[in-house]
Amino acid sequence: GAMSVDSITDLSDNTSKLLEALQLSHPHELDPRRSRGKKKPLSLNPISWQVPRIVDRCCTHLEAHGLQTVGIFRVGSSKKRVQQLREEFDRGLDVFLDEHQSVHDVAALLKEFIRDMPDSLIPRELYGAFLSTATMEGPAQLDALQLLLFLLPPCHSDTLLRLLRFLAEVARHAEGSWDPKGREIPGNKMTVSNLATVFGPNILQKEKPGEKDAGALNFEDSAAIILVLQRLIEHHHSLFMVSPEMQCDVLRRLFQTDPDVIEHLLRRK
Repeated sequence: GAMSVDSITDLSDNTSKLLEALQLSHPHELDPRRSRGKKKPLSLNPISWQVPRIVDRCCTHLEAHGLQTVGIFRVGSSKKRVQQLREEFDRGLDVFLDEHQSVHDVAALLKEFIRDMPDSLIPRELYGAFLSTATMEGPAQLDALQLLLFLLPPCHSDTLLRLLRFLAEVARHAEGSWDPKGREIPGNKMTVSNLATVFGPNILQKEKPGEKDAGALNFEDSAAIILVLQRLIEHHHSLFMVSPEMQCDVLRRLFQTDPDVIEHLLRRK
């Protein structure tokens, strides 16, 4: 979780929930390269970036040290070291991951955390709805996925976006390339399809891990999960962007139904 960026204790519980549900963002807030420490306009979302520390630390480490690692997420890791890292995060320690940490250990830790979340990253009640988008095509499919993403709780939405942004960066380095001196830079071989195959069943779960029939997916569901996650990785930036038209529509409706919310937002602006 995270601290709210300002106090909303003066609003009723229902209104606070409504503010959280809005999840309205400006384009610059989705840009990971934005400068830190500088004052920036506040979005309409009163809740700060809610990503578990373990997810952000693992993604940041792998972005810095693992993008050229062949078979990342496919090569085995040290179970003992992964368990030790997991316990340190669980105890709330400020775990620092540096270049001496094994890329494969950190990759396994990230995968395990996503798999073992008490409530899956995409809530199980939305499992069928997300899978149904696999039969759609083109703009209709993306529109349906975006509306479903708007239903995610803020912490799930923020964490999923952080993970998808990272997976897209991994896929961008799947193929080999050449540096300015003509030396070959190996690709990691993890295409969008490969990443969707690895992470799909961990993000879209029908049953909790360990429950009866958990992991026993039929071929149709497995194929649909992979396809849906591919689309989420490929189009994550536009899918998480709320259009100005939709923001205006929401604000017009709130002006009629919850004027206190509008007053609060204007005060913050």
